[in-house]
Amino acid sequence: MKILIANRSEIAMRVIRTAKDMDIPTVVGYAEADFGTPFTRFADEAHALGGASYGDTYMNGDKLIGLAQRSGATAIHPGYGFLSEIPEFAAAVLDAGLTWIGPSPHTLRELGDKISARQLAERAGVQPVPGISDAIEGRAEVEAFVESWGYPIVTKKTDGGGGRGITIIRNDDDLAHFFATTGPNPQGIFVEKFLETARHIETQCMRDAHGNFAVASTRDCSVQRRNQKLIEEAPAPGLTLTQEQTLVEWSRALFEASDFVGLGTCEFLVEDGAAGNIFFLEVNPRLQVEHTVSEEVTGIDLVREQIIIANGEPMSAVPEPVGHSFEFRLTSEDPTRDMMPSEGTITKLEWPLGHGVRIETGVQQGDTVTSAFDSMLAKVIVTGPTRDIAIARSLRALDELRLEGIATPMGLYRDVISTDEFKNVEYSTRWFEEKFLPGWQSVVSATSASAPSAGTPERETFIIELDGKLSELRVPKGLFGGAAPAPAPRPQPLRRATRSREGLENGGGEATGDVRSPIQAIVVRVIADEGQNVREGDLLVVLESMKMESYVYAPIDGVVESIAISEAENVSAGTALLTIIPNS
Repeated sequence: MKILIANRSEIAMRVIRTAKDMDIPTVVGYAEADFGTPFTRFADEAHALGGASYGDTYMNGDKLIGLAQRSGATAIHPGYGFLSEIPEFAAAVLDAGLTWIGPSPHTLRELGDKISARQLAERAGVQPVPGISDAIEGRAEVEAFVESWGYPIVTKKTDGGGGRGITIIRNDDDLAHFFATTGPNPQGIFVEKFLETARHIETQCMRDAHGNFAVASTRDCSVQRRNQKLIEEAPAPGLTLTQEQTLVEWSRALFEASDFVGLGTCEFLVEDGAAGNIFFLEVNPRLQVEHTVSEEVTGIDLVREQIIIANGEPMSAVPEPVGHSFEFRLTSEDPTRDMMPSEGTITKLEWPLGHGVRIETGVQQGDTVTSAFDSMLAKVIVTGPTRDIAIARSLRALDELRLEGIATPMGLYRDVISTDEFKNVEYSTRWFEEKFLPGWQSVVSATSASAPSAGTPERETFIIELDGKLSELRVPKGLFGGAAPAPAPRPQPLRRATRSREGLENGGGEATGDVRSPIQAIVVRVIADEGQNVREGDLLVVLESMKMESYVYAPIDGVVESIAISEAENVSAGTALLTIIPNS
């Protein structure tokens, strides 16, 4: 066997390591921005894919299959993201005579569409979150659901993944805003009741071609931002024996109903309270980012299991989990700026060491990080014999980690796991975003203890001696000499705002009709038309970044003179979106 890894960065490194353990040669393709990065040097072969965008490289199935054939690879491992859940790509791999290290195209079709996955769960006797199990056809249908179930509700795109395409609607105004962004006849969207106090619990599952099935471990992934997981742990704490049995039984039913062969994750919501009702969310038919914590508490190499199952062999026996493990997603996001993407060069990087610490990464000191691809830099995995010891060890490891040059949430994570709510498992999927983060940001803002961020100077650290005692002095880079960075174009706010507030948010000054993107994003929908009269606060453009839709509103009253972007276009922070001529 020779494996082509149709992915990049830390997950490519993760697969390469297991392949080397198994004495299997590996091949990778790389985008221009990934030239010389660790995964390209660690693989046995690395070939240029001849492009810089997603579409030209890691999302170009024809190029990847062609590379596999030219290099003599006999199998393709898709990692996660990119093409890992695309049934057409899996089918093309098989049609090319290659081994697909993942579930069959049939299974991917069954589970990749969230509506068909809900319907499959119902057929399998697994209870989904209360909702509409068909694509909605208009507003009246949603209003009827609200009349029966009340607010809040959540709308989801049937082809959304990784937290994308999810909108929480809490009242009639939110509902009107939702239909303003999608149009009166949204396509491929369904509705569920939004559960305010539930935890996000999942099962790491395996099933081979011989019918053997096992849950390696449960995981808790409730600490989330924008429906994107930040901290995960295994096994999931605070579950009753009955709940664990239900999770295993329902997971088996879902895998058997979809004829799932390979590794995957069943995701559920578990309500707070004495009843602790369990509801099905979805099945992810691939390796999850957080698979590492299941590996740590079982000793199983899950990538190895993927390979041997794809090769037709029986899967390994799964031992009972021992100990407790946490994973912290180290991303290029600035928690002091609402988790906006950060860019720059990694000027200093020192990983934590010691007992129970594992690092999965695709970057090194000196690398330049851009927003062209996913924000994941590394994962810090910390394991201990008990949950309390694992928390204490995590605090030490996060404190030991040194990464300078770009903003990351590592300091935020230390504060999260220090809270009584986290230690006592007194949180839900909304706790971090709605309760913890706003208070944390207020304290950080008040004390000016922010991490370096995009648009602000990088920091540099000096070791100094004060009265015979060593100390660290951390200051903006260039404080003792050097030119200040040039100001970036002034973007528009992402929320409705008065002129006075908009001035505060963007550093003062009068609002203008020069509407620019506040973030690096994909243009989902252009609401405004050229020649249209708009009023301050009217919705202009819908963007998607970091798996969350964001909205750009008119900063002034006026007429849309020109539109500089189109739907599906990638834009950087500061890119001109449209121009408004102010009313005289």
